[in-house]
Amino acid sequence: MEVIKTDCGLCINSCGIDAYVENGKLVKVEGTKENWLNKGELCEKGKHLVEGIYSPTRVKYPIKKVDGHFQRISWDQALSEIAAKLLELKEKYGARTLATWTGSVGTEHFEMAAFNQRLAKAFGTPNFFNPEGICFRTRILARQITFGRYPVEEPRNANCIILWGHNPDESYFPQARIVRQRVREGAKLIIIDVRRIPIAKEGIYLQPRPGTDGAIALAMMNVIIAEKLWDKEFVDKWTTGFDRLVELVKEYTPEKAEAISGVAASEIKRIARIFATTDSSCILEGVGHLHQYTNGLQMERAFAILMAITGNIDRPGGWVTCPQIRLADLRVPVEEKNLGYEEYPVFHQFGKRTPPYGSASMMTETMITEKPYPIKAFFSSGSNPAVTFPDTKKFLEALENLELFVCIDPYMTETAELADYVLPSCTSLEETGIGGFPYAISFCVPYILLRKKVIEPLYESKPIWKIWSDLGHKIGLGEYFPWKTDEEVAEHFFSTSGVTMQQLKENPEGVYFGKKEYEIYDKIGFSTDSKKIELYSARMEQLGFPGIPTHVEPQQSPAANPELALQYPEILLTGARRQEYIGAQMRDVPGLRARIPEAEAEINPLTAKKYNIINGEMIGVETPRGMIKLKANVTDDIRHGVVSVPHGWAAANCNILLDAKLRDDVSGYITMRGHACRLVKLTA
Repeated sequence: MEVIKTDCGLCINSCGIDAYVENGKLVKVEGTKENWLNKGELCEKGKHLVEGIYSPTRVKYPIKKVDGHFQRISWDQALSEIAAKLLELKEKYGARTLATWTGSVGTEHFEMAAFNQRLAKAFGTPNFFNPEGICFRTRILARQITFGRYPVEEPRNANCIILWGHNPDESYFPQARIVRQRVREGAKLIIIDVRRIPIAKEGIYLQPRPGTDGAIALAMMNVIIAEKLWDKEFVDKWTTGFDRLVELVKEYTPEKAEAISGVAASEIKRIARIFATTDSSCILEGVGHLHQYTNGLQMERAFAILMAITGNIDRPGGWVTCPQIRLADLRVPVEEKNLGYEEYPVFHQFGKRTPPYGSASMMTETMITEKPYPIKAFFSSGSNPAVTFPDTKKFLEALENLELFVCIDPYMTETAELADYVLPSCTSLEETGIGGFPYAISFCVPYILLRKKVIEPLYESKPIWKIWSDLGHKIGLGEYFPWKTDEEVAEHFFSTSGVTMQQLKENPEGVYFGKKEYEIYDKIGFSTDSKKIELYSARMEQLGFPGIPTHVEPQQSPAANPELALQYPEILLTGARRQEYIGAQMRDVPGLRARIPEAEAEINPLTAKKYNIINGEMIGVETPRGMIKLKANVTDDIRHGVVSVPHGWAAANCNILLDAKLRDDVSGYITMRGHACRLVKLTA
């Protein structure tokens, strides 16, 4: 039996695995003990990776929908027909009639996102979209606005850790292990979350009203400044705008924050003092939770400012600048601006480089209205937006206005069922590529490995880069796609990195490509216009938004919309994660479905009593956009008046409940937290 060391590829953690192959078949996987991150451990979905690879829902060959039914066709026929239709639509509507969407695995699957962008841009369309238009990128942007770069969390050296809207046991289990280890070693732990997560019993727990975290952060600043607990030397030397911040946070007393958030003023004072007076403090956030509220980007700015005034930037245990690896950039310049460029100028215009993707909140809107132009061709790759894109009804309406819809995926998903053509891509273990570094960089570890082909592509599936490349050749763009093999592609990406394929082959556990340094601002300052940390951002004000964050109520909260609250009195949270699943993936794996067979709505006993709901019964969760049915999980671990539902379940699709018109005005992100809802008792 052959053992191949590679990485999992299911999520951004990129955990190291030992893949056992016998007679060309993957028979089991184990965590790589030498891997710096997971140290031999795997999450539940990683343990069931073999079942996922050999799922009966794999797409075996290209298929085409004819009279409402799929028929098997050859690769040549599929690509030839798709190319001909694309060129016809380009002739009729122009190049920007094509839009492409790459799923979150585009973060972990570097080649998929890169080749998707390359084809779209070479074709001449600016319309490349991915989840960073609705998730995570505002965290990066908020830190870039403040520091000019993106420092990342380093909890392994922190003496005070705030888990803010973050449950690492379910999403980043290696990080959870580090946090628990630091607590055992004496670090102080603070948890701020609407849900009382298991790790909360190991620290101070605060349970705010959803969407009020920014008010708590501003009140913490109020206490830190009023009690002169900030790092005066660091603030004086390395920040600008502190005087403006002092004036603004005077308004946000702990008492005012208590009235807004429901968290006691005494507790806000307590955690502010602990955070500011502990040597080495670190805020750890969830993947998408906090920046998917109405005021998400400004909340992120508030956390950055908290870290800055306490001097926890580029110091051990704080937020630290990580060395970057420069992989070859396959993007082709397109002069036309992305959708959202004018509407959301902070997101698109703040930095020196415009993001390569458009505002996802405008994608379906443009498909439906055909303004500012018609989008008639749509490609979805490595994603299941029929289940995962916010405001499902609007997404489905948009699909009806298309003339060509192509889905590229290893599995026959709910999205694939709606497509005109489905093209089978292989999984990450069936190709060679880039692995290991997405989460490593977010953990400030300059590490990368070569993701190795473990088995040959199953059935007629192809590497997704090859599908984009072959389509490029069919539409006359072959000059942009000269690569023939996985290894040629990987070698090209590494050609600008300083890391060679030879090094990676000789070191199957991966290589370290740089050295982490602390207090690098003493050498190079910060990459803002002022060369300092900008607590106040003049550029944000130039673009029409407050230069210092303030609290903004969620649009449908009882405080912002009391009339709506009369009909829909509860607050909806969507997207709660579980270790067993990632997005809509792995739901067909028997071993995982045995652990979590169906979706559940978490509600407090007082909320359940209000509707005469008992634990375990099927209930309806309803918003003005629609209703889903799922099982009630009555628990003391969630705030009264809040309903938390998971994402990724086709039979209980939480995105049906969301309204794409509700957005963060600064980032353009669709609001996915804080909607008004009500419960419906389905049984007499």
